[in-house]
Amino acid sequence: MSTNLFSYGTLQSIPVQLNTFGRILEGHPDTLTGYQLSLIKIEDESIIASSGLTHYQNITYTGKPSDAISGVVLIINEAEFKQADDYEANAGYIRIQVELKSGRTAWVFVSSNKIEPS
Repeated sequence: MSTNLFSYGTLQSIPVQLNTFGRILEGHPDTLTGYQLSLIKIEDESIIASSGLTHYQNITYTGKPSDAISGVVLIINEAEFKQADDYEANAGYIRIQVELKSGRTAWVFVSSNKIEPS
């Protein structure tokens, strides 16, 4: 059984997909309305050192139709859903279900940490 996963960040990257899932995922462009991009400070010094990043991208619910995030709906199987959970849990994300502009329902990862303005 396949599942829709909306990605607005690193899971769109082919190297990340190959490293996380062992394959390049099928994906379709879509938009998540009512959210805006925000940043989460990375606390783990080893992640900062290896990635060169000081913040992770995140999304924040605003409810405003004018706020929208472009991304890709990735089609994944149940095993890959668990792999995505494991990958995103390392960054302190949790997943929620949303409806996209296309009408598709998809899961998306949002931070469980403090969010800073972008």
